[in-house]
Amino acid sequence: MKTSRAMVLEAPGRMVLREFPLPSIGTEEGLLKVEMVGVCGSDVGMYRGKATRAPRPYPIIMGHEIFGTVVEVGKEASQRWNLKEGDRAIVEYAFGCGECFHCKQGDYIHCEKMFTYGSMISCKDPPHLWGAYSEYLYLPPRAMVHKVSQDLLPEVGILVCAVLGNAIRWVQVIGGLRQGGIIVIEGPGQQGLAGVIIAREAGAEKVIVTGMTKDRIRFELAKTFGADEMIDIEKGDPVERVREIAEGRMADLVMDVTGSPKGAITAIDLVKKKGTVILPGLYGMDREIPLVLDKIVYKEVRVQGAFSHDFQSVLPAIRLAESRKYPLEKMVTHRFPLEEAEKAIRVAGGEIEGEDPIKVVIVP
Repeated sequence: MKTSRAMVLEAPGRMVLREFPLPSIGTEEGLLKVEMVGVCGSDVGMYRGKATRAPRPYPIIMGHEIFGTVVEVGKEASQRWNLKEGDRAIVEYAFGCGECFHCKQGDYIHCEKMFTYGSMISCKDPPHLWGAYSEYLYLPPRAMVHKVSQDLLPEVGILVCAVLGNAIRWVQVIGGLRQGGIIVIEGPGQQGLAGVIIAREAGAEKVIVTGMTKDRIRFELAKTFGADEMIDIEKGDPVERVREIAEGRMADLVMDVTGSPKGAITAIDLVKKKGTVILPGLYGMDREIPLVLDKIVYKEVRVQGAFSHDFQSVLPAIRLAESRKYPLEKMVTHRFPLEEAEKAIRVAGGEIEGEDPIKVVIVP
């Protein structure tokens, strides 16, 4: 019997390498050989036991930034996904149950049963392989699988859905950034850097990125991707600097991807009257943030949450990645084998002194 090795999160702070039998693949299913998986900030939070929208169904195979090769696919699945064995593909984070209210509306990322890879489905029962910290990944009938070019770099492939796709949905679809707009992106990590690219693609007049002194390398990459101004918040007031850059107008759109409550608080001061603030960062379900709501009222600011990507943002993300217009692979700074997944998470979480990651990946 063929098997798949996988790193399993048995409880917060405890991961073990386990082996699972490969599932039998029916006519509507598939199996992916994982070539690379990205370590998301939410993986770090899961490893640490961070409070979230629902209890985690341990044991879990993490990993939802997925790139690999289709090694088995049923006849009907092949037609539905337009894929054949040997094709390289990316897989979206969410796929949904198909039965709840939101799924029936086509809003599968808000599935009431939270059918998503790498986070909310236990690996305890067959087919087990619900996360990409594994050699193989199970593809159920509702999986959102997308074929990509055979020569796409894995380092780029893992960024398509949960980084580029996120940024397209957050900045353009939800944020509504238009040509000539001014955007402030708080936080120059992977999501912030992707936001720079998408803002540039949207025709922004000014793309402003805020960060800290330690973010020098990230600032340089932000400039490579098209940022106009970088603001070190430890060396001056970002609100005054944005006011100066925008000639008093402030930003049409502010996106906070710092994960810090301070970022959300500052965003209200950075945005213009009748502007939009996008909050896709996860601050913690057990954390309350003291916003001065009168500022939102007087400025008539729209404050909008944003969660994940969907096929409408992933499809243009694939085209952008395949265009090779931007050196996306430069975001990947650290690589680890499957056996060192726990170290990869700790590096991504900033727990190891001397390491300054932008994007950490695991190569099963």
